Amino acid sequence: MSAKEQYRLLCLSESSIPIYSRDWWLDIVCGEKHWDVLLATQKEAIVAALPLYTPCPGIISMPFFTQTMGPWFAPDAENVSYRRQLTKRQDILKKFIEELKHIPTFLQNFHPSITDWLPFYWAGYEQTTRYTYILDDISDPAVLWQQMSANIRRNINRAEQRYHIVIRRNVPIEDFLRIQEQSFERQDLAEPKGIPVLKKLIEQSRVRGQGDIWGGYDPEGNLHAAAFIVWQKSSAYYLAGGGNPKLRDSGAHSLVLWTAIRELAPHTRRFDFEGSMLPGVERFFREFGAKQYPFFTITKGNLSLWNRMRIKLNTLNLNK
Repeated sequence: MSAKEQYRLLCLSESSIPIYSRDWWLDIVCGEKHWDVLLATQKEAIVAALPLYTPCPGIISMPFFTQTMGPWFAPDAENVSYRRQLTKRQDILKKFIEELKHIPTFLQNFHPSITDWLPFYWAGYEQTTRYTYILDDISDPAVLWQQMSANIRRNINRAEQRYHIVIRRNVPIEDFLRIQEQSFERQDLAEPKGIPVLKKLIEQSRVRGQGDIWGGYDPEGNLHAAAFIVWQKSSAYYLAGGGNPKLRDSGAHSLVLWTAIRELAPHTRRFDFEGSMLPGVERFFREFGAKQYPFFTITKGNLSLWNRMRIKLNTLNLNK
């Protein structure tokens, strides 16, 4: 049985694997032929895995709509000391790095739970720190409400009381994509590539009961704002969203997220806004009372113009 086949079986039974590293997600965002995985075993049990997106030979990178990947480690027994845990994990990472030594170009965002990248540093890799914003416990809406800024609370109240915004789930995909496009046009930003991938993620996450689109509508049926969110038991993730630029003063975006967070509380523990390095977006997430968490981008080599073109061509084939 190949490592990939073993990993697929592991994903069926292991709930601690992050959603971005699960086999069904990787099949969509990478294409079944363009991802693989390194495994570490102990007494025939898988104790660690490192999924890899390989858009073309010699390059490991990050696929669309996937914030983090990196190594996954099986939960340790409660009586394992931190010293032993750290030693074990570093030894595993050294073995993974040895298997990657023939790859000239590497780029991965590690999950925020991975705080030790020293084996990669020792092997000559580089690191850039990025940030996400997370609500650690969404079980009590009263506590969340108090943690929000006054500005976010005003937005929510205005959307409900002045504009009479109603939040609905199962927003049509085309309506969501249209309003997302409008948001990027307002900010004079290029529309994200990989829209066919996003469509597949929405469809499959809905089938699996692990994703949906929330939208805010006024009494005339106009869609003011929408958000696509995916989740698993450990966390929900705000994957994509947008708002109608002509209707953005209604505060609907804040109400959409606030409603989604409350409705997801029975299904998951945390809410990850996925962060942003853009000042305006970062401030918006922070004002929900979310805590800042760093995560690491680990790199080796450089993506030349030629290699970027090869990735783009491969992605175009993937999206067909």
